[in-house]
Amino acid sequence: MIRGFRQVDVFGTQPCTGNPVAVVLDAAGIDDESLRRFSIWSNLSECTFVLPPTEPGADYRVRIFSLSTELPFAGHPTLGTARAWLDSGGVPSTPGVLIQECGAGLVPIRVEEDLLAFTPPPRLRSGPVDSTMMSALNDILGIDGRHVIDSEWLDNGPGWVGVLLDSAQTVLDLRPDASAHPGRWDIGVIGAHESGAEAAFEVRAFFTEGDEPLREDPVTGSLNAAAAEWLIATDRASAPYIAAQGTAMGRDGRVHISYDDGRLWVGGRTEVVLSGTIDL
Repeated sequence: MIRGFRQVDVFGTQPCTGNPVAVVLDAAGIDDESLRRFSIWSNLSECTFVLPPTEPGADYRVRIFSLSTELPFAGHPTLGTARAWLDSGGVPSTPGVLIQECGAGLVPIRVEEDLLAFTPPPRLRSGPVDSTMMSALNDILGIDGRHVIDSEWLDNGPGWVGVLLDSAQTVLDLRPDASAHPGRWDIGVIGAHESGAEAAFEVRAFFTEGDEPLREDPVTGSLNAAAAEWLIATDRASAPYIAAQGTAMGRDGRVHISYDDGRLWVGGRTEVVLSGTIDL
């Protein structure tokens, strides 16, 4: 069956410099196996499928897949789906604010021309990382403990564990390898830039899928959201600030963190780069 399709670049400073997400519109009636098959075939970090809402107040419902794994929430797919829905003619019930329904509940998305921003759902897991886990993380990242300032569970859906390193350059120099530690890994690494830099922090995100080698995500909204909560709560950052991500991959991602109306907002540029139909 022919359905609407958009591929959206999220968090880039220019077209095709951020993180792409594939968005299938009008996805009602597609079975779960087909959703997973398309997501794996796309070879993108995430694909989303737009459905009619089931919760009062929601403008649409979305299912988010990272290859074969369905996620309750993810950041750049949230913003990319919102942009695709608007581009296809969607009109929010409340002007200037979309309400997305996903596995994590209802997520508000603020619309400011090409900049969209979401309020993240509550974290599913927080608190410090135990010494056994940290030992494995240090081994995977190829660093010793002297570079680690702190660590924290940053799980708001995808399962991130966060490691704060001593500098942005240490983050950029990482060459991680999880081959000696099989299993599921979702690792976020953060390091502060020098005072006066355009971006306050450099962020990188690494994950595994099945038996595949560790992969890097270009720009990650969910990780940046939970990291912002952690950094602000521990007085290591104050909003507003900008985080850079994707630098080590040749991308130019920028994540805008702000705090308004008692809410944390995580935003960035969104641009439709491919528009058409798909047969699923």
